[in-house]
Amino acid sequence: MTEETDPARRTPPGDRLEQAARAAWLYYIGGRTQDEIASELTISRQAAQRLVSLALSEKLIKFRVDHPIAACMALSQSLTQRYGLRYCEVVPSAGPAGGLAAVAVAGSRYLERWFSHKAPQVLAVSTGQTLRAIAAELPPMAAPQHKLFSLCGIIAANGRAIASEPVMSMAERTGAQCYPMPLPVVASSVAERELLQSQRAFHTLRDLMAEARCIMVGVGGVAWQAPLHASGCISDSELTELIEAGAVGEIAGWAYDAAGCYVPGSVNERVTGLAVLSDASRTTVGVGAGPSKVAALAGAMSGGLINAVITDELTAAAILGIGRNELTRPGGF
Repeated sequence: MTEETDPARRTPPGDRLEQAARAAWLYYIGGRTQDEIASELTISRQAAQRLVSLALSEKLIKFRVDHPIAACMALSQSLTQRYGLRYCEVVPSAGPAGGLAAVAVAGSRYLERWFSHKAPQVLAVSTGQTLRAIAAELPPMAAPQHKLFSLCGIIAANGRAIASEPVMSMAERTGAQCYPMPLPVVASSVAERELLQSQRAFHTLRDLMAEARCIMVGVGGVAWQAPLHASGCISDSELTELIEAGAVGEIAGWAYDAAGCYVPGSVNERVTGLAVLSDASRTTVGVGAGPSKVAALAGAMSGGLINAVITDELTAAAILGIGRNELTRPGGF
């Protein structure tokens, strides 16, 4: 690998220091070998060595990694161990409201790695503000060999399009083959849902679901003016029904409880989209940050609806029951 192609040398200085801090944490605290670091950061072994050396020369390493990313990586390791995740990235929080911008950048980088595959891949996404922000961060690229499809409908109950629908935007930026789901998120009746799902286009999406190796979903809460309610997909009375059934979160319109089990009732019976189920054969990444996402993310991880997560440090800490003062305490938590 030449200097020009070495990611550790051609990244911007700020990003390089962050990557150096990440490599140093993995080496000195995580106990990883340089080969393991190289694999995790998708760089060469030589680049991993240089990053650790850079961390030393920049005095990022004392008795701990002196960089905000160190706390994030410790939280990531704790989440991974508690929920048995196959991938976890925790980014610094921008403030009390959460780090949506940082999560969007991390999510776009993760998807970019999938779109960079030479072999054809099938990827799926749901809807939501976070996924829309991720789509906006994706760099233009040529990936026409891949298929990208939507897990859920893109229309509210009153026929209005959902503004946070990201699949078309992602396809435009990557050139991937796009398969949206032009259906209401929740049908007016079970009979209508069955009719809509009998269409050939839906059968195509169902077949793609069986082939998908990566799924990225927005994880929403179930509360007054939460996304599913605010977008007009469910009514006030339907929201009340979900809350009384114990729902704490929703993915692609499907509401689930704190244990990650889909709740019974008339709303889930009428959801037109494809339900995300626990499946170890693929990576299902839940994205989101902020106080309203804590219970929803915890439930989704508990039930195995997602086996990977991208969130911010305050959200991760809240899921783990770690107070904000513990995050800022000298030496970490």
